[in-house]
Amino acid sequence: MTFRQLAYHNVIRNRRNYAAFFLASVFSVMVFFVCSMFIFHPLFEKDGLQLLAIQGMMIAEVVLYIFTLFFLFYSMSAFLQARSKEFGVLLQLGMTKKQLNKLIFFEMLIIGAVSTTTGIIFGFAFSKFFFMIGREIIELDSLPLYVSWEPFLLTIVAFASLFVIISFVSVGFIRTKRIIDLLHGFWKVEEETKSSTMLSIMGIAFLAAAYLFAINVSDETVYYIIFIVPPLATFGTYLFFTHTINYLLNLCKRKRTIYWKKTRLVSLAEASVKLKDSAQMFFIVTIVSTVAFLTVGTLASFMSYTGDFRESNPLGLIYISFDGNEQEAEHIERLTKQLESEQLSYDLVELTVKRQTSEATGNDVDVLSLSQFNRLATALDFTPAQLSEGEGLFVPFSLESLKELKNSSVDTVLIESGIPLSIRSTYPHVVFPIHTLNMNTIIVSDADYEAIDEPLLGYSAGSSDFSYYAFDVSNWTETINIGNRLSETMYDIIDESSFSKVNYFFENPGSDYRWFKSSFALLLFIGLLVAGVFLLAAGSFIYFKLYTGLERDRKQYKLLIRMGMTDKELGKIINRQLVPQFFLPWVLALLHSAFAFVSLQVVWDEFAELSIIFEMSIVLGGFTIAQILYFFLIRWRYVAHLQAP
Repeated sequence: MTFRQLAYHNVIRNRRNYAAFFLASVFSVMVFFVCSMFIFHPLFEKDGLQLLAIQGMMIAEVVLYIFTLFFLFYSMSAFLQARSKEFGVLLQLGMTKKQLNKLIFFEMLIIGAVSTTTGIIFGFAFSKFFFMIGREIIELDSLPLYVSWEPFLLTIVAFASLFVIISFVSVGFIRTKRIIDLLHGFWKVEEETKSSTMLSIMGIAFLAAAYLFAINVSDETVYYIIFIVPPLATFGTYLFFTHTINYLLNLCKRKRTIYWKKTRLVSLAEASVKLKDSAQMFFIVTIVSTVAFLTVGTLASFMSYTGDFRESNPLGLIYISFDGNEQEAEHIERLTKQLESEQLSYDLVELTVKRQTSEATGNDVDVLSLSQFNRLATALDFTPAQLSEGEGLFVPFSLESLKELKNSSVDTVLIESGIPLSIRSTYPHVVFPIHTLNMNTIIVSDADYEAIDEPLLGYSAGSSDFSYYAFDVSNWTETINIGNRLSETMYDIIDESSFSKVNYFFENPGSDYRWFKSSFALLLFIGLLVAGVFLLAAGSFIYFKLYTGLERDRKQYKLLIRMGMTDKELGKIINRQLVPQFFLPWVLALLHSAFAFVSLQVVWDEFAELSIIFEMSIVLGGFTIAQILYFFLIRWRYVAHLQAP
């Protein structure tokens, strides 16, 4: 048998231990390759959403590469330490340390080559499926499958270099040079782990402080909390697993009524033995799972924003003309011609908005005429408003303001024109997008509207009034090519923060919605792929710990059977060993994510005023179901290996 054949047979013989590692590596390569196929697609040569797709995929590839490198380092450490007896025997038989390093190098290259090849094959096989998803998300007419050497070369070079790096440094994971220590095996130390009472309490204190900060976050403190909570939660998590859990187990051992009861003695004793080596693994799994939850949850909250966008923006196009705008007629004519050329049906309603000062608040108020407003409401299939002389109606500027204004009432006077008004109700729909009208906007009867004959204080006659052109477009997401020149002008003005150059305003909510929805959906798609790699790796960490100590667990299992334990009692012991390993890091990651989402809700309340509770529940609930299924799968295989002859 040649040296390379020995390395090959070692990989085949340890295929059970390498299974989860191989699966996670293949999935990482597959996702990396699919992202590369998107990046080098010949259709992605435009700006806008296509550029976002390329940038998102490139960021995903960098994150995947760095995380996979870290994942492989940890995996190799677990595998090689678990095989310490095997290495001790080889050294005892005369193999030199240099030859052992060469053997491990060949093994890593074999695993890397097979993983990379398999991942590329599966990635290319499923590329058409991912292109179909991407085409729907980006709303392209077509996104055909193509063949190019660039994605293959990038993936091969990236992962070949990664596995070569791992191959060179993996031999350093064999931490002892004495043969006698290697022959003792990975589990040679079984003394009880000691814990610091102070550090145990600090672990709980740090986590409690992080959660309290997250709960009590406000609009003013949210930007400071971002730099306080993550470090507290990270340090607290590390201390919790390295000291707090062991301290709590020692407290249980002192209570004989708890410890000296049936199978608890074996379960708690075994937990104490494995805790020292599993603490860092628990910490890593918790952090990785938390990052995955937050990534998908944050991107899902963006989708929640797009869901409320249509309800908050019922108009297809908005053009506002202020005093002295000589291009008004030209712009309106151009917009209508573009709508007709695109064969988009529309209703155009022109409103003249008058601005006054409210005596009740001292703020500026935009005033609309009842008849003009009802023409727009009818075009939108909303219920027309009804008012008598002297009455007013609040116009909500957002869904949140609609809830707040429902129970509001005020008696005021429009100071400039001396018009008394009694406002007791709110229009039940959001009609005008936010920022296109004053936050204080009301509807008055035609008689009161005509009686407003004075401009806003400090303005000349008619200069405080402006025209509001509201376009109701049935296929509003098809307006992406309407008013592009006006939109570009608006973007330039916003970038330069120079609003004095123009005396008009244009907004295309349909185009904005399509861009928002597609970009957020694309980011969510990328986030799900990356989170899938993270969670598969997190599950693999647990898998490694179970199977690297499987030989020792099998000996204990047979010993307990000879001592007379029943299958039911053995099942309880197995569950008490597996459940904490699977669900303790998971529960802590869920807690971290839940409190992080509380802070995220505050951010959304400030910018978009929407609730993300439903999206967060779906994300956390979906991941929990996946973890439960994964637990039963691993438990089934673990018990099968324990019972194997």
